Amino acid sequence: MKNRVSVQEQVDLQAFNTLQVPATARYFLELRDSELLEDALTWARERGLDTLFIGGGSNLVFAGDFPGLVIHMAIQGRHWEQIEGDEATLVLGAGENWHDAVLYATKSGYRGIENLALIPGTAGAAPVQNIGAYGVELCDTLVSVTAFDRETGKWLRLANDQCGFGYRESLFKRKSGRYVITEIRLRLSRSKPLQLGYRDLEEYLASLPDREPDALSVAEAVMAIRRRKLPDPRQLPNAGSFFKNPVVTEADYGRLKELYPDIPAYPQAQGVKVAAAWLIDQCGWKGYRDSRVGVHNRQALVLINHAGGTGRNILELADRIRESVRKRFGVILEMEPGVVGGAGLSPIV
Repeated sequence: MKNRVSVQEQVDLQAFNTLQVPATARYFLELRDSELLEDALTWARERGLDTLFIGGGSNLVFAGDFPGLVIHMAIQGRHWEQIEGDEATLVLGAGENWHDAVLYATKSGYRGIENLALIPGTAGAAPVQNIGAYGVELCDTLVSVTAFDRETGKWLRLANDQCGFGYRESLFKRKSGRYVITEIRLRLSRSKPLQLGYRDLEEYLASLPDREPDALSVAEAVMAIRRRKLPDPRQLPNAGSFFKNPVVTEADYGRLKELYPDIPAYPQAQGVKVAAAWLIDQCGWKGYRDSRVGVHNRQALVLINHAGGTGRNILELADRIRESVRKRFGVILEMEPGVVGGAGLSPIV
């Protein structure tokens, strides 16, 4: 065992989270080979240690140090299989950079994930959140995930319908820590209709020279729009959209619509999705900044670590935002990132 995995001690995690908040891992392992996963888990179990799996660190808030073993998923690899007519399956190792995988697929002429360009993180983390943007979600193309079930000690290939996908939801998120994803499979097509229904996307593509858009041009449009609206974590540390768009009942939406006729909303099977950014903006938070943390001045969903803020600073700001939205609109916001090393957001009842 000692010769199979290389464990480091007291590793600084600031470079492993896009908020760049300070935290330390008591033990740290970079996992590049799925065959060593069980060895790593055995190493931690024999020492009575908790484990934390991280990918790109784009969906985490470290509220404190982690006293166990942090396993950085760095399993690489991408290839095509089951190439049949216009369709093919793209297989990605869990540690593959998600955005790079999107560009790889679109440059190969395949459609299905181009609207998900420039979303930070790794391929293995994508199913956990069921990442989505501009009318497309990962579950629209995902065929299966390969994962290790820590509860049963068995390797599984879970099909799409076994993953419990919902809006920013999945089996992997609901049962956090049970399944370790090492590989994902996406079914893509050269002829699948492009999803161009979002206004920003339509307007951007309409401004380009008169030509039929393809997957790559849509990905490039999404990249340009996201760069215009969202800060680069390398320049302004952030975790992307910090809150989910809340889904309210038809009755609650009717109440809000009567009071606020301009409220942006989108009908859903289970109710009406309301734009969280609009709610936060109406409460005056867009562009807010204290000495360390703040809210982006062009996108109210993005919380920024401006000057050496801690995870607790970020979470305290999130608490204040949630409370102001609850008081004004009667809507409770739910955060997207997971919290490590602390209790997270305060409950709002």
